[in-house]
Amino acid sequence: MRAESTEFDLPLSSPLSTAAGTIERREGVALRIESDGDAGVDTGSAVGVGEATPLPVWTESLAECRDGLFDALERLNDDDPAGALAAVEGQPAARHAVSSALADLRATESNEPLYRWLGSVGRTTRVPVNATIGDDDAEDAAAAAREALTEGFTTIKLKVGNRSIGEDVERVEAVREAVGPNVALRVDANGAWGREQARHALTLLSGTMLDYVEQPIDTEDLTGHAELRRVTGVDIALDESLASHSFEEIREEDAADALVLKPMALGGLDRARRIARDARREGVRPVVTTTIDAVVARTGAVHLAASLPGIDACGLATGGMLAEDLATDPAPIEDGNAMVPRDAGVGTRGPWERGDGR
Repeated sequence: MRAESTEFDLPLSSPLSTAAGTIERREGVALRIESDGDAGVDTGSAVGVGEATPLPVWTESLAECRDGLFDALERLNDDDPAGALAAVEGQPAARHAVSSALADLRATESNEPLYRWLGSVGRTTRVPVNATIGDDDAEDAAAAAREALTEGFTTIKLKVGNRSIGEDVERVEAVREAVGPNVALRVDANGAWGREQARHALTLLSGTMLDYVEQPIDTEDLTGHAELRRVTGVDIALDESLASHSFEEIREEDAADALVLKPMALGGLDRARRIARDARREGVRPVVTTTIDAVVARTGAVHLAASLPGIDACGLATGGMLAEDLATDPAPIEDGNAMVPRDAGVGTRGPWERGDGR
């Protein structure tokens, strides 16, 4: 087994404001693992690729990620994949890179698309995805929603929480009027509201037929989310809370109707899939999304979603947020769906696609 890495720095199409500050670019490390092939047999070698793209608050820092991957590379080059995973334990982005590269390698060796290797019992060609609308005013949000309909989207997510509750209610109502009753409409507050604010907002929004409200209050307040579910009757999805709470803790508090799973933040496709399966067994819907990842991790997330039959629309239409990428996207968005690659493995070699490591 041979392993190498290369760093990347990709600008966003436009700056993105988050609770942790403004993001203008995504920096990370791509990992490549090559098997030695079968000794004495001219079968060639298989290749697997992974990606670590740390995000403040969600994962370790870029410096910590680099250090962890340095240790993991040494172990991979010593043919010790278990040791490589142990070297990045507690570093979600670094573990994502190592575990994803190993999964890609094994799927390629098995001549299976990654979603099949992950455990899908059928064949999947597409995954439904949602369109995301930012903090536009009511008129612009409605126009963006109508445009999303023309592009084939049947689920729309609207960012809320940066304006007054009255303004946000007006925006949600405008979008609902624009798209009609048959489009799934989600709103995402990113934890911006307090309990009473959220209760007031959800009561006012209860007539807009929301699919769910994502992370309405502070990430640590599982009890508050459970109370909102009971009092307002509006479905609640948790996202940021998964950075500090296990699914078992969330389920014990009965705090969520849906979980928004970011493989990069959870430490890999394997861990995200395990949570998704556990959630489904308890009647909680899994939704797969990204942390504005480059093409390797983003395509891996598409495979993860494809491995979960009948999954709801996922937050995977994020490639357009990058002004540049590591390689051509093998899972383009078409008619409101992410196309699932059919080739063996993840379907991209990332920065090694051109054979020059750049």
